[in-house]
Amino acid sequence: MFGFLKYIFQIAILLRLSKLIHKHCMQTTTNKETIFYTISIKGDLDASSSIIMDNAMQEAVVANEKHILVDCERLEYISSAGLGVFMSYLTDFEENDTKMALYGLSAKVRNVFEMLGLDQLIKLCHTREEACSFVS
Repeated sequence: MFGFLKYIFQIAILLRLSKLIHKHCMQTTTNKETIFYTISIKGDLDASSSIIMDNAMQEAVVANEKHILVDCERLEYISSAGLGVFMSYLTDFEENDTKMALYGLSAKVRNVFEMLGLDQLIKLCHTREEACSFVS
């Protein structure tokens, strides 16, 4: 009986951990509307999730999208690996006359870009409308 309760307790802990892990997994969705290609981010953009963002960016490049919006309204955290994803496409965008803007960043995430001076290289906008205007 004691072994069974221990087993149930271990399952409960694993289920709790899987919910915590799932909560922090980053997700992206993409949407093409008129000339705008939007990548929406939800969660933490870090080393473990940067490949997901890289794939979304690569899809836009392969599709030769010229007006890329990155919706960061639900981006909770960004690490140096996450920043690196954006930086790795700047040359491609410049060579292909592609414009990209990030919008809806929380103060915490925006501060990371600004502290590193990346707001001088990547356009950060407060609203989608402002971002659309920039990339048009």
